[in-house]
Amino acid sequence: MTADDSIGRLEDDDYPAYTMGRAAEILGTTPGFLRAIGEARLITPLRSEGGHRRYSRYQLRVAARARELVDQGTPIEAACRIIILEDQLEEAQRINAEYRRTVAGPRPSTTV
Repeated sequence: MTADDSIGRLEDDDYPAYTMGRAAEILGTTPGFLRAIGEARLITPLRSEGGHRRYSRYQLRVAARARELVDQGTPIEAACRIIILEDQLEEAQRINAEYRRTVAGPRPSTTV
């Protein structure tokens, strides 16, 4: 592996670069919080060869969203479900917009 490969991985939002301890530290939370959102299936950390949980930057952003809701008093299971539903809604809206563009096709220009 070259230095360029290593740098490329660190720039990859999906590369599991963070240990549980470091992820918890970055988020200002506990490893138990990360385990709980994993059990609620909000995020699924990858495992190192030794079986340790590893988190990506994308997963940390999702966990931070959950933490915001929990900090506002939302139960953790509800916070996870809210985020999952928000993500599903966003994806459905994206698909609908894409479908509308495909069905509508290019619009003829009108000159006045």
